[in-house]
Amino acid sequence: MGIYLDNNSSSPIDERVLAVMVDTYLNSYGNADSRTHNHGEQARTIVENARKQVASLLGINSSEVFFTSGSTESNNITIQGLEEYALETNKKHIITSAIEHKSVLETVKMMKKKGFEVDIVNPDLSGQVNVQEILDKVREDTLLVSIMHVNNETGIIQPVDILGAELEKRNILFHVDATQSCGKLVDEIRNLKYNMLSFSAHKLKGPQGVGVLILKKKRYRLPPVKNIMYGGQQEHGIRPGTIPVALVAGCGKACEIAENEYKENSQKLKSLKAVLEELLNASGVEYHYNGNQDYCVDSAANICFKGVMSEALMLSSKQYCSVSNGSACTSKSYSPSYVLEAMGIPVEDIESSVRISWGAETNENEFCDNISKMIEIAKSLVV
Repeated sequence: MGIYLDNNSSSPIDERVLAVMVDTYLNSYGNADSRTHNHGEQARTIVENARKQVASLLGINSSEVFFTSGSTESNNITIQGLEEYALETNKKHIITSAIEHKSVLETVKMMKKKGFEVDIVNPDLSGQVNVQEILDKVREDTLLVSIMHVNNETGIIQPVDILGAELEKRNILFHVDATQSCGKLVDEIRNLKYNMLSFSAHKLKGPQGVGVLILKKKRYRLPPVKNIMYGGQQEHGIRPGTIPVALVAGCGKACEIAENEYKENSQKLKSLKAVLEELLNASGVEYHYNGNQDYCVDSAANICFKGVMSEALMLSSKQYCSVSNGSACTSKSYSPSYVLEAMGIPVEDIESSVRISWGAETNENEFCDNISKMIEIAKSLVV
C-alpha cells in the first residue's frame, strides 16, 4: 500500500489510545448520564477524566470542555449557537476567511440566508490572512470572527495570536478552528486569546467520530452559545445525546499523549520536512511550495510540480505514497482547490499541486524511499 502521507485528512490511531478504548468498550459500557448505579458512575468518571486530559493539553479549565462528534459539529454549534444572542443584541455581522473548512464556510453561508451579513477575507500568496484587513472590517454590530489556526490544505499558520489579542480589546467574540494545530502547536494554543475553539480527535492520533468544543469562560461566564439540537441535557445542554464513552476516553488519551510527547514529536516532524526538501532539491524536478514556508507547520507541505497533473501523479504513485490534492471533505468533486484559488494561485499550478502530510510516527527511511519514487514519477509525467 505504500506509505501513508495524508495525516491532515486523518491520522493513524495510536495503539495506546486504542487499548484504552477497547478496555472501555469491554468493561465500562454504562451510560455516563445514568445516575442510579455504579456502571453509570464508572462511565461518568471516565468521561470526566478525559475532560481533564483535554483541558490539561490546552491549559484551560475542564468546565470549558464540551465533547462533540468532531470539528464540523463544533464549528456548527459555535456559529449557529450564537443566533439567539445575535438577535438579542442586534449583532448580525460575521467575519471569516475564504480558506476556512467547509463546515465554517457553508454554515456562514446559511446564516447569510437568515439575514446575517458576512465578510469573507482572502489570504495573499503567502497563504496567510491579513490581520489589519480583518480588523478594518470590524463594526459595531460584529458578532463573531472565525479564523482557523492552521490551514488544512497548505499547512500555513494563520496570525490568530495577534488577531485574538486585538479582538479581545474590541470585545468581539473570536472562534479558532484548531483542528490542524491541536496537539502540535501546544504552547501557541495555550497562549491564544479566544472565546471558542474546535478540534477533532482523529487529527491527533485519536479516534474518528469525537471532537471538542471549547467555550472559554470570561468573568466565570461561558460565551453565549446555545445548543442547536434538542433531546437532553448532556454536556450541559450544549450537545444533547448519549456520550460515546469509549470515543471520549480515546480523545482524552490522545490529548494526554500529545501533551507528554509534543516537544519530541516536533523535532521528528521538522526532521522529516528537512528530508523532503533535500530530496526535492536534489532531484532536479521543477517545483515550488504553495504558501510561505516561514509560516508553515513542520508536518505538511503543499507542492506544485510544474507541468504535472496532480491526479495523474497521485494515481501513478499511489502504490508508494498516499497523498491528496485538497481537503477530504471536497475530494470527490475534483474541482480546483478553493483554498489555493483564494490565495490567487493560477489554475494550472493548482492542477499540478499535491498535499503531503506526515506524522511523528512516520518512518524516515520509508518516507525517504517512497517520496523519492513519487518524485521520479513526477519527473516522468512532466508535459
